[in-house]
Amino acid sequence: MAKTSPKTGELCSQLISRMRQGQFERCYLLMGEESYYPTLVCNEIISRCIAEEDRDFNQSILYGSETTVDSIISEAMRFPMMSPRQLVVVRDAQAVQNLDKLSSYCASPLDTTVLVLLFRSSKLDKRTALYKAISANGAVVESNPLRDYEIPSWISEHFSSRGLDIDPAAAQLLGEFCGTDLSTLSEQAEKLAKGLDDGKKSISISDIEQNIGISREYSVFELNRLLNSKDRVKALRTASIMGSGARFSLPTATAMLYSNFNKVLRYAIVLEKNPRPSPEQKAKALQGVNPYFWKDYDVAVRNYPKVKCMQAISLLCEYDYLGKGGSPVTQNELFTELISKILNL
Repeated sequence: MAKTSPKTGELCSQLISRMRQGQFERCYLLMGEESYYPTLVCNEIISRCIAEEDRDFNQSILYGSETTVDSIISEAMRFPMMSPRQLVVVRDAQAVQNLDKLSSYCASPLDTTVLVLLFRSSKLDKRTALYKAISANGAVVESNPLRDYEIPSWISEHFSSRGLDIDPAAAQLLGEFCGTDLSTLSEQAEKLAKGLDDGKKSISISDIEQNIGISREYSVFELNRLLNSKDRVKALRTASIMGSGARFSLPTATAMLYSNFNKVLRYAIVLEKNPRPSPEQKAKALQGVNPYFWKDYDVAVRNYPKVKCMQAISLLCEYDYLGKGGSPVTQNELFTELISKILNL
């Protein structure tokens, strides 16, 4: 079954659903810079492919740096013992020398063998014979990192798949805390779900604060809102407290602020052409922003029209450089200074 799903998450759900029905592909290629989905599918295969009592004779876990193509083919060509199938997993498959030679086996794989190639933070060239063979006779999962603006939607969909709803503001806050690492997000989501009271099906900001230990009041998420509305007193206080935190990183903070002002700038350009944009035009300008927050950007563009917004972005670039060692001043002082300058635009 070649990969056809436009979304990696949907494809993985389909593959796992088939596994739960006892249906496995003969070959799996699991790869990509983002490791969450390849690892998820690999773990599901190992968990479900071979009954626990049959694994000693019918399951082989190999490592790319310690094996060869000939050894992999030899393992794959064996027949299972008192089991309908056998499983051969190659972890860190990108480390196998001359891996493309495996294409001869994958072009005509045994029906009784499930072969899994798990790449770590890398990909197989799609032009190779091996990639084409697995695409034709198995399943390919390619997982690329999500962009910042895609994370809140991913969080919402992840909770929805578990029968839970999450408030848009809570999804934004969790995404800010975890970044784009889907494994970390999944772990925190599991922690959140376990911490909910029995019968509760919705997650709020208070749940995030109580179970994850994040304070919305002193987060970049809240600071962006305060900057957009030009609430000078609260913005400076929030920046000062954030900057004094043990885990504070000025480059990380400026990147998140840049993302906000980049959206404001795109929205300002749309409004310059059409003061009353359609919902579709607004959604395109504010890509990744839940409609719940559109009103915040209506305020932001009034406070930061195009020229001021570009000046804010210029300041963020300048202080990002300073925060990476371009200044003897502490990151906390630089951050407070940056926020003050943006508020004065």
